[in-house]
Amino acid sequence: MALSDWLAKERTIAGSGFNRWLVPPAALAIHLCIGMAYGFSVFWKPLGNALVGPDGAPLLSCAAGASTFGDKLAGTWRALFATDCNWTQFDLGWMYTLFFVVLGCSAAVWGGWLERAGPRKAGFVSALCWCGGLLISAIGVYHHQLWMLWIGSGIIGGIGLGLGYISPVSTLIKWFPDRRGMATGMAIMGFGGGAMIGSPLATMLMAKYATPTEPGVWQTFVTLAVIYSVFMLAGAFGYRVPATGWKPEGWEPPQNAKTNAMIAAHHVHLKNAHKTPQFWLLWVILCMNVSAGIGVIGAASPMLQETFGGALIGQVDLGFADLKADKALLAGAVAIGAGFVGLISLFNIGGRFVWASSSDKLGRKQTYYIFFLLGIALYVIASSAASSKSLALFVACFVVIASMYGGGFATIPAYLADMFGTQFVGAIHGRLLTAWSTAGILGPVVVNYMHDMRQEAKVPFDQIYSPIFYVLAGMLVVGLIANLLVRPVADHHFMSPEELAEEKKHAREVSLAAANSGTNSEAGESSKVIAVFAWLAVGLPLAYGIWVTLQKSAVLFK
Repeated sequence: MALSDWLAKERTIAGSGFNRWLVPPAALAIHLCIGMAYGFSVFWKPLGNALVGPDGAPLLSCAAGASTFGDKLAGTWRALFATDCNWTQFDLGWMYTLFFVVLGCSAAVWGGWLERAGPRKAGFVSALCWCGGLLISAIGVYHHQLWMLWIGSGIIGGIGLGLGYISPVSTLIKWFPDRRGMATGMAIMGFGGGAMIGSPLATMLMAKYATPTEPGVWQTFVTLAVIYSVFMLAGAFGYRVPATGWKPEGWEPPQNAKTNAMIAAHHVHLKNAHKTPQFWLLWVILCMNVSAGIGVIGAASPMLQETFGGALIGQVDLGFADLKADKALLAGAVAIGAGFVGLISLFNIGGRFVWASSSDKLGRKQTYYIFFLLGIALYVIASSAASSKSLALFVACFVVIASMYGGGFATIPAYLADMFGTQFVGAIHGRLLTAWSTAGILGPVVVNYMHDMRQEAKVPFDQIYSPIFYVLAGMLVVGLIANLLVRPVADHHFMSPEELAEEKKHAREVSLAAANSGTNSEAGESSKVIAVFAWLAVGLPLAYGIWVTLQKSAVLFK
């Protein structure tokens, strides 16, 4: 059988005996791999010192001596093609920006194709792009060509991120109409957990491959590409979609519009979703929730060190400026900052599952009310905790904020399904992810700009962040107002039964009777043993990542 036949959507349609609990581990297998995008910062230092001189000392960067932003940009332009100077974090950091900008754009552009082609083909293309991008980056590192990293991992890998991120959304929502939030929470939890596994694995591989003149990065990229291709292809071929008419045993779809006004009984076409006010309100909701979290989460370690200074290591009379003057003291503070980052990562991941699952009971709109109201309160409390040097309260505020940051990502697909129905929810979600791309620029720019301006104004380190917290709280106020305005979609936006039937035919959906007969599908009973093995395959690496992160976080409690 040709590869195109194996990838055809018709081949992925399961019969009534299929075990739906096999689909979440398939989604996790892909999300745990592409989630390494969050952990790419482990490569910055080794890549920044990749070129060494005859004396063994790293060569200067292409932007050496740059004193203005324009000079830095000029240095980055030279670094794209130069082979005689090292790269700076500023040069490499553009890959991180490309990841999430391209993710949102690719999800928006190819979301409609995904609904027609099916999750297996989308997952397969995602694996080719993400792993192929790593191989291109490995060549770029070997030949010291920064442009190859930008194109390989940043752009081609970013396309893989977008397709891989949205590939399971529509499928999981259709398999779990009774637990939409929990289903998407399980998969999207994997994206947050990818760095917990990938970062320590990459660090271990670089240590194994490193030599006195070679940091071992290109070899690590190749190894990760091989490992990730195995998991991602297994996940892609593990995808199945339910046949038309399938539903969980004993479950009936909500019919009473009065008691389920916020859950649509019909479906909005992709071409009409952006014409509704609900789409743009949800866009603002996601953008503000992400913007308010991503900036401080990205600066978590230096934020903690600057705010608490010597208090982190029991030297309450020392400020951050004093720590900078003593390498030994600074190393202790950095270790605690890393523990803080690890703790935030755990709550970010846990929040994706817990908050999304809770939204099945609370309702999506009510869950976002909690995110915004509690988030506003926590930013105000965090400002007070910073002033009073209450470390425990400060940490508690930000781990809860991190949980709601992750929870917002995991809850939004279910919110979209409630508003627009499930027929095009994957594609609509893809378009909405442009809000993430926007927030990925807005949040860090606001936080970093305010931080640098206040630092240049000679504001004491421990007072830098308080006004920033109030600005982020203001973003949450905007999100709160948008959530308040969300109402059920007007009836005239929904497809008629005839239009829906035509779309199902265009999407090559198969009836339950045809799926059970095995015609053009992979029907049949699913072994519970296979389900256990599938969950172990993704659960053990995730448990390893959590264990490593807990060890790093333990320093906070000593």
